[in-house]
Amino acid sequence: MTSSSDRSPVVDVPAPKSYEIRTYGCQMNVHDSERLSGLLEEAGYVRAPEGSDGDADVVVFNTCAVRENADNRLYGNLGRLAPKKAERPGMQIAVGGCLAQKDRDTIVKKAPWVDVVFGTHNIGKLPVLLERARVQEEAQVEIAESLEAFPSTLPTRRESAYAAWVSISVGCNNTCTFCIVPALRGKEKDRRTGDILAEIEALVAEGVSEITLLGQNVNAYGSDIGDREAFSKLLRACGEIEGLERVRFTSPHPRDFTDDVIAAMAETPNVMPQLHMPLQSGSDTVLKAMRRSYRQERYLGIIEKVRAAIPHAAITTDIIVGFPGETEEDFEQTLHVVREARFAQAFTFQYSKRPGTPAATMENQIPKEVVQARYERLVALQEEISWEENKKQVGRTLELMVAEGEGRKDGATHRLSGRAADNRLVHFTKPEEEVRPGDVVTVEITYAAPHHLLAEGPVLNVRRTRAGDAWEKRNAAEAAKPAGVMLGLPKIGVPEPMPVATAGACGCD
Repeated sequence: MTSSSDRSPVVDVPAPKSYEIRTYGCQMNVHDSERLSGLLEEAGYVRAPEGSDGDADVVVFNTCAVRENADNRLYGNLGRLAPKKAERPGMQIAVGGCLAQKDRDTIVKKAPWVDVVFGTHNIGKLPVLLERARVQEEAQVEIAESLEAFPSTLPTRRESAYAAWVSISVGCNNTCTFCIVPALRGKEKDRRTGDILAEIEALVAEGVSEITLLGQNVNAYGSDIGDREAFSKLLRACGEIEGLERVRFTSPHPRDFTDDVIAAMAETPNVMPQLHMPLQSGSDTVLKAMRRSYRQERYLGIIEKVRAAIPHAAITTDIIVGFPGETEEDFEQTLHVVREARFAQAFTFQYSKRPGTPAATMENQIPKEVVQARYERLVALQEEISWEENKKQVGRTLELMVAEGEGRKDGATHRLSGRAADNRLVHFTKPEEEVRPGDVVTVEITYAAPHHLLAEGPVLNVRRTRAGDAWEKRNAAEAAKPAGVMLGLPKIGVPEPMPVATAGACGCD
């Protein structure tokens, strides 16, 4: 019989603190949120169960300053968390990203229950700031004026096992009059090529088979080191990495898009036949007012060269409707470029004022009803062109990388979804054999809609991949943990088409 003195004492081990991240804005913020997750998990936090909706121990807002009424949206969300925080001793709220960089102390003044405010240049400080706020029992506001360390040196919890963002630069040297991001992200700072390739090789070793090179102005890479061909050299170097099946990049700028980049795209097999080339306006007059350093002829010349070198390339774009001073003739020039370029998709935005940008104080702001009418005309034209271009895919045999969560109706239709090489979204009949995200299937396209394709026949071939193995391994590991809260992230690849939103992406696209 064991005496009570022989029994081991019962020790209460405190449960690890949970976190939730809410992400707004561009791909840069998406990738920054992956780093914030990595930092918090390295510090001992765990992701809150899905659907927590503010019930985590730490809630982080990674904000965007370029959306209309972004500050009102933030303070509304913070206001909804205030009573939850009052009911939960020890709960902390942190605000980071571009809006934090811009508003700084204002956030704590308007929402004094916020514990931490940090900027775009010092995301690596979040765990330290949270602990300091806890110990000192007062809000911590720390906004670095310049980049302390390249963010890719930080721990990262990636949202996909088979596809990954890889930053090649941060900041932007452009001065577009509609964009506040250069003021918040700073001047462009390029990452060493060797560090980029080392990260990609490490990702491939983990099972990643698709990477997207990421920069505020991705093809300006090299300006920081004085090499105008650095980006094309980087693309070619990616082609030498064994096991890397797909390379994409976003977003380039027409000013810096040179012939050597087109050649590298055409001659490097794993660089995908896809290009997102922001237009913003087809009018030379408006482009000048935007401080965009190209004109219509230059832009269409790039499109023509890309199509000559890569005939099946899918080209997408961003367009702003209703920029201050835009006349009907200016708008017709935009429609002309859309007809000539025949974009696979166009992500169109109604212009709205952004505090702190030169365009916000320009004369001749366009009435809302005029902007809306032009927007609807542009959307109708692009829908027609997108559908016509997609119909050209019917009958083609395409290789798809199976995607996770991209087909909202897949469960009901007994289909799976994947991305073609040119990044078109394809829904296909679910085969009898197991197919995992990251695996590759071959299908024949049978139907086209404006924003997706269907392959209704049987799958012609299934290729199980190391990326699929990585997804399976990760999924099995995650099954042993509480389900994670998604970051509100866009999918890898081109975003959902044509939202009604404010102008442009995060950065001088």
